[in-house]
Amino acid sequence: MANIFEQNRNYVLGDPELDLIGDREKLAQWRHKKIGPAFYRLGRKIVYRGADLNAWAEAHRVEPHSSEQG
Repeated sequence: MANIFEQNRNYVLGDPELDLIGDREKLAQWRHKKIGPAFYRLGRKIVYRGADLNAWAEAHRVEPHSSEQG
């Protein structure tokens, strides 16, 4: 698996790298619905671990199937 995010880094809302998976509103919706990547709530601060973001991205990887025609 290729890592999209730095494994040992913490990401907070406002970090431009998080825009790869969704804007601030989309991430808030996912947290509310409990369907997005794992996160920590530290007071009012939301923190995502790079390792969790990579695991979430890998779980949502789509492998296209070759369509054999003929």
